[in-house]
Amino acid sequence: MALSWCLGAALALVCGSLWPQVHSGVAPENEVPLRPTTWLPEGKITSVTLPKGRTRLYFTLKKKAPGMSVTVSPCDLPIEWTLAARTLKDKPLKNLQSTKKSMPEVWWRGPGTEEKIHSNTGNTVESYSGPTYPSASIYILRLRSKQQNTRATVYLHEGLGPSGIFPLLPADPQVHTLGVGMTSVTLSWAPSASITSLPHTQTSYEYCVLVNSQENYPSLCAAQKSMRKEKDQKQEKKDRRSRVTVWPILKEWWWQQWDTYPESPQSQPASLTDEYEDLQCVCQGTESVCTVSELLPETQYYFDVFVVDRLNGTSMAYKGTLARTHEEARPAITALREGELRWVTFQDRGFSSEQFFSFRPRGWQQSGLLTLQSCGEGEKVKVTVSSKGQVLTSQAAGRELAHIWLQGSTSYLIHLEREGTAMDHTSAVTDPSLPEGLTASVKMQTSSAYHRRGVPSLPSTLQIKSFNRLRGCSSVTLAWMGTEERSLYCVYRRKLGSHEAEAGGASALTAPCLGPESRSDTERVLCKYFQELNPRRAVTTAVIGGLEPGMAYVFDVYLMRRWGIPVKYTSKMVKTRKEC
Repeated sequence: MALSWCLGAALALVCGSLWPQVHSGVAPENEVPLRPTTWLPEGKITSVTLPKGRTRLYFTLKKKAPGMSVTVSPCDLPIEWTLAARTLKDKPLKNLQSTKKSMPEVWWRGPGTEEKIHSNTGNTVESYSGPTYPSASIYILRLRSKQQNTRATVYLHEGLGPSGIFPLLPADPQVHTLGVGMTSVTLSWAPSASITSLPHTQTSYEYCVLVNSQENYPSLCAAQKSMRKEKDQKQEKKDRRSRVTVWPILKEWWWQQWDTYPESPQSQPASLTDEYEDLQCVCQGTESVCTVSELLPETQYYFDVFVVDRLNGTSMAYKGTLARTHEEARPAITALREGELRWVTFQDRGFSSEQFFSFRPRGWQQSGLLTLQSCGEGEKVKVTVSSKGQVLTSQAAGRELAHIWLQGSTSYLIHLEREGTAMDHTSAVTDPSLPEGLTASVKMQTSSAYHRRGVPSLPSTLQIKSFNRLRGCSSVTLAWMGTEERSLYCVYRRKLGSHEAEAGGASALTAPCLGPESRSDTERVLCKYFQELNPRRAVTTAVIGGLEPGMAYVFDVYLMRRWGIPVKYTSKMVKTRKEC
């Protein structure tokens, strides 16, 4: 135990001799300021990084300086700043000048008095202008960010009057809205005195307009920082192959435009818009009226205007505004009733026309059948069926009957659009239920299809056949193809005059769009049900009697169905025998 104590004591003595001697008072040359101190130069824009806490800037003025101005421009966050003048009782000793302390630190620790000159809190550019303090030894500018790290720029001007380094805002710095449209907004603002006071040959100032869907920005620096953040997020999402766009109206050139804006006059190009001459309302010159276009309908946007001094690399922000674009003109949507037969009329001749309809099928199966047929000669109508903004089907409908099966949704939007030029009214159908002078372009019907699983079957051919050997003086025999489904077939007849019969009966042939609802009850001669499970043998016949000898008749057969428009067979002209 005694041996170990002796070794420990000897080791302590040896090590102690290697340590420097420390006095009870800390030597001035070894002191380190708690906070780094920075001199604020005169006549130069100084960029300051503000960590959370207080930052001090120091400056002195010439003895005969008549006045001074200090301008503080926060970037994106509100900051507090105060300007004070400190007067020392005694001048610092010369031997202290050689210490490692900075001169402001020496003055700060020395005895003296301090007087607050100005204070301000906010996120906009603020200036103090006033006389100097002859007795002041040093001026202290304290800046503080309460929220998080940010940046600010400070400019010190020695003399009376404005420094001229920052553009001037008018008495009314508000951006006004002149007009709002569906995809555009027109803005106006009072001109800046910095621009109106200059000759037209000097073009160092210009206005820059920014539009976004987030907020108004208090400064160009805040807009730059926000856009860079959005750009980084956009790039990150792009890397993840995501197509989510926060600001859909901001093209890539917006980012390039603001990213190329310099922070110092040395890097200032000849013009901010030289590379983007074709762009609208981005650093557009000295015009104080601007129309921002290519906006989205029914969307709120924020508009900011900045007057930029390209020579000094400074800017001032007008008080921004917001506006909501008008909603897009929505077409009228007509609700279709169950089983309703509708004649669709396009009235605007010479131009493409469209109409919208909605249909809600009944029943828990939510299935239905849409049938439609174009009535004009050579006219085609495009039909698009969508549900909840998703297109389900899109196809063209002509003179042939079109079937569209609806299934799986509670409601459907039906969009009819006429293709090509205006319809030929000489071949279109005039329906008695329509106003005088209007012709129907499309015949349409929607029905809820209970217990069905698809589109109803159609006959293999729509031709009507007559048998010459079975043609008599008062009767004819007709035959047509049916389907495997049990359906009702109705036969209509019309007697032709001598002139129509001599012309071959072409003018008497019934238009394909005209169904049994447009025929007189006196023209109907019979109705019969028919069904054949074998489609090849699905042939039915009918003997039409009560005819006059030697007369020409036009016969029409309609397939009457529970769902959809009746199917019309091709009209057939038959002439009875004169002698039997």
